[in-house]
Amino acid sequence: MRGRRSPETMDGRASSPGGDHAPFDTVRATSKSKYGNKKTVVDGITFDSAKEAKRWTELKLLERGNVIRNLERQVPFKVNIEGKHICTWIADFVYFEGQGRVIEDVKSSYTRTLPVYRLKKKLIEAMYSIRIEES
Repeated sequence: MRGRRSPETMDGRASSPGGDHAPFDTVRATSKSKYGNKKTVVDGITFDSAKEAKRWTELKLLERGNVIRNLERQVPFKVNIEGKHICTWIADFVYFEGQGRVIEDVKSSYTRTLPVYRLKKKLIEAMYSIRIEES
């Protein structure tokens, strides 16, 4: 939009031209993870990978366009069996689309093949009667 000031990033720098529609307005790559992902900052939020940050940007646009609603990130799902806490799985994104709730996990093709990830996914889907979408 003409004449509108760009918002500033968390560290005081002006964001890139394009305002709300630029996919990575305030992106800054930080450290690498054990699988080679680069932590990425978008609008002051640190994501575990550039892929996850990109998906957040896409989902925020869908939310602004009223395609989805109630977008949340890093939503915990606890695994308790017979009163004992086993683990907590954290969904990257949870939102509503139409009448249904969507649980989304952003994973690389490599991570999707790891036995521990596949086991946790099956466990969470069974315990909560949900389907985890992978992107």
